[in-house]
Formats: sequence, C-alpha cells, structure tokens
Amino acid sequence: MSLAKRVKPHIAALEPYQPGKPIEALERELGIQDSVKLASNESPCGPSPRAVAALREALDSVHRYPDGASFELRSSLAQRLEVGPDQLVFGCGCDELLELLAKAFLGPGDEVVYAWPSFAMYPIVVQGMGATSLRVPLDAEMVHDLDAMAAAVTPRTRIVIVCNPNNPTGTSVGAEAFERFATSLPDDVVLVVDEAYVEYVRRPDFPDARSWVERRPGTAVLRTFSKIHGLAGLRIGYAIADPELASYLERARHPFNVNRLAEVAALAALDDQEHLERARRINREGIAYLERELRALGFEVWPSDANFLLVRVGWDVYEPLLREGVIVRPMAAFGLEDCVRLSVGLPEENERCVKALRRLLEARRQEDA
Repeated sequence: MSLAKRVKPHIAALEPYQPGKPIEALERELGIQDSVKLASNESPCGPSPRAVAALREALDSVHRYPDGASFELRSSLAQRLEVGPDQLVFGCGCDELLELLAKAFLGPGDEVVYAWPSFAMYPIVVQGMGATSLRVPLDAEMVHDLDAMAAAVTPRTRIVIVCNPNNPTGTSVGAEAFERFATSLPDDVVLVVDEAYVEYVRRPDFPDARSWVERRPGTAVLRTFSKIHGLAGLRIGYAIADPELASYLERARHPFNVNRLAEVAALAALDDQEHLERARRINREGIAYLERELRALGFEVWPSDANFLLVRVGWDVYEPLLREGVIVRPMAAFGLEDCVRLSVGLPEENERCVKALRRLLEARRQEDA
C-alpha cells in the first residue's frame, strides 16, 4: 500500500527547506579547492576560543545525558538578560523554537501572519501543523510593512512573526513603528520577534523587543548562538517569554532537546566579550567594504543590520560564482530571481567575491558588445 494515501496532505505538499550548498559538495562537483562559502550567514570568525576549550573538556562526558533544564546556561543567561529563569526556553536552534510555538498554538484553520520574503522556515513550520500562512509583502524599501501586517490579522490569527533584522533582506524596523504595531495586536495573538541577528544591529532606534515580554504577555523573542557566537554546527537557540507562554513551550519541548556540547559551548561563549566585539568589528568593516565595492560595480544593495547583504545583480549569477569558487545564496525561491544574498566573510573572502563578480560583469559586458 502506498503511504501517499495515509500521509497528511499538508505534509505531502511541503517543499523541504533547501540549505546552502556545503563547501565539500561544491569542491567535489566542480573540482575546485579553497572555495569560499558566503551563503549561510555563518560567522567568519568561527567559535569563541573559550567555547572550543569548553567543548574539549566536555568530550569525555558525552556518554551522559545533558542537563535537561540547562541549569547553568539558564542561570547565566537570565542574569545577563535581567529576566527570570522561568522566562527562558532552549531549543535546537530557533527552528525548533518556532516548531514549539506551532505545536502549542496552531492547527488546521488557524492563521499566522508574517512578512515575505522572510525566513524560509516560517511557511514550513506553519504548513507542517496544517495551519495557513498570511504572507504580507515587504514595502518598496524591502522593510516589514507593519501597518499592512496589522491589517492582515483576523479572528483566526494565532501568531504574528516579525523578523527583525529580516532575513534575507537585512532590513530592520525602528522602535516607533514597532511600538505602534505591537500595541495594535489583539491580546490573544502571540507576537514572535525573531532576533537571530540582533547582535549585529547598528541602527540607534532599534526596538527593545525584550521589554515587550513584560509589557505584553504573549510575546516571545527568539535568539540564537548560531550567528555571532559562531556555534551554528551545535544548534542552540533560546526564547525569552513571559512565564505563562514559556511554560506552554516547555510542555511542548522534548526532553534533552539541547545536547551537552551545545550547552557547555554556549555558556562559555557568553563570557567571551572580546570574541564578540571582534565579530562585530569584522562584520561592520565587511558591510562597509561590500556596500562600497558592489555599488561601484552598479549593483543595487539594500542597507543591512545583519551579517549579510541582499544584492540585485540583474542576472542569475549563482552558478557562475560557483565556478569561481564562491558560494552565495540564490533568491529565486523568494521571488527575487535577479538577486543573491551575500554573507559577510573575512576581508580576504569579501575581496575574492568582489573580484569574481567584477570578472563576471566584465565578461558579460564583452559578450554584449
């Protein structure tokens, strides 16, 4: 008997998430060495040396289950964030936290409002529960149209998601617009603020989403150790929420969902401010360099508060860049066929990408001549 008759229709219809091409796969396929991966918004600085040391020390204990309550990490992070320990929920990256929210609040007939283009996991998580996505287009500046999002809320809306800064555009919303938006939402709608890139933010009027957890019960702020902390391979993120909302997510959470190595690495990374500041500096300088050089080549570049740039190059440059040994993220799946998302790398990686784009642009001009 075919399982197609038994699988839930909304699962069968799902398009799986497509991750960025691994360096190893590219080099095998094209016979290229020393390629540069600027596709997945990973930190070019790598993990904190303190985190690496903590990992080595913990290796001999991996035969033991992790601390299911993440006690030490919970205590340290709660003190740093000035929230109660019962306001934190840990997960296998922000992806799992989104699934916990969906598991707790969504079912067939329910709706979720979010901007589009935005994080590709939102529609997958929503559809996975048989719920309906209400995608609100970004405005002309590729920023969340919060007024339109508020207007899209219906009696069936259970969750509203604001990705700030937004992935894949890097754009962000300011405090005044966010205040107006958050205040307008019905009390029984869960407000999720995805702040995966918050540590990179430069705009002075960036909203203090954490304060909204106190001001508006039913608000969850999602953050991760994958980006600026450089622990993407260990998969650990956390939600900040009011105690009631956090308790529902804890009910939905599997035991031992965060592994022992992820816990100890995250705890060590929290205290390495030197590594954090270095990552911020390299990103800030990389953004400035890439914006300047890419615009000089005639490409449209959107301002970014994250560790990547959305670039309109005008043609499909993904495969040609692969042959140059540079991996970027194509944007066709988001309806942006002539754009790529370009992660900020180390200075030499950024320079290699710019030089590759310059060669491709010159070759294209010669073909058109």
